[in-house]
Amino acid sequence: MSSAFLQYLFSGLTIGSIYALAGLGFSIIYNASRVINFAQGEFIMIGAMATVSLTGLGLPLLAAAPLAVAATVLVGVAVAKFAITPARGASPVTLIIITIGISVFLRGAAQALWGKGFHVLPPFSGDAPFVVLGAVLLPQSLWVLGTTLVVIAGLGWFFGRTLHGKAMLATSCNPLAAQLVGIRVSGVVLGAFGLAALLGAVGGIVMAPITFTSADAGIMLGLKGFSAAVLGGLGNGAGAVLGGLIVGMAEAMSAGYLSSSYKEATAFAIILFVLLFMPQGLLGRAGTERV
Repeated sequence: MSSAFLQYLFSGLTIGSIYALAGLGFSIIYNASRVINFAQGEFIMIGAMATVSLTGLGLPLLAAAPLAVAATVLVGVAVAKFAITPARGASPVTLIIITIGISVFLRGAAQALWGKGFHVLPPFSGDAPFVVLGAVLLPQSLWVLGTTLVVIAGLGWFFGRTLHGKAMLATSCNPLAAQLVGIRVSGVVLGAFGLAALLGAVGGIVMAPITFTSADAGIMLGLKGFSAAVLGGLGNGAGAVLGGLIVGMAEAMSAGYLSSSYKEATAFAIILFVLLFMPQGLLGRAGTERV
């Protein structure tokens, strides 16, 4: 195995983990409400920018990160409460336009609050790299990979062992039946947006020391998270994780072996391929409703 291939592998796994978290956010919201939330990227951006601001005020990272995550969750719940819930029953296209409008609004608010420049969050445990078979692995990449694994395990526990998680699963299977047995579907939708915002914030925080962050950072991250969700099968959590890793690997390999100019186009090429030839995604079920 060449050192160059290993370097691209490390890079692909790192960025793919963030796309996986974004894709999980898309899937959770889609399952609970059948809404494709194109503001998911802004949750990633808000989590990172809020952490940068709080650490700039002198708070330690261990205090700033949870506060930033909590603030992002509140934004996610507010989006569901004041924009999505009032529009229940609207057409899928209308709901998509609403989420795009929310994305634009949040981006504008972020620019007014933090400006348009790039912001830096220091690495969590230094920046002295590890050398593995000739390839360089940053300590922050280990934080990204480890955090993603912890989050995935936590989601597995949440959906398998808690009443709120099982209520979300029941609502995703049959909202009417869930409502008939006493599950408050509107509350599930709020919880889904809050959980998706949490995933986005966590991804943004651990990734900020590697890529920096700005008010516009959520645009591409959100679109690539959507690409991951579509590739894996929209609404399938395991598929979102697999799709995120594949998109990240494809992006890293195309940039390394072809040209960095193809890097941004890779995710969109994957979306087009999936929509044309396998609209159910890798792990999705044939016949699933598509928007």
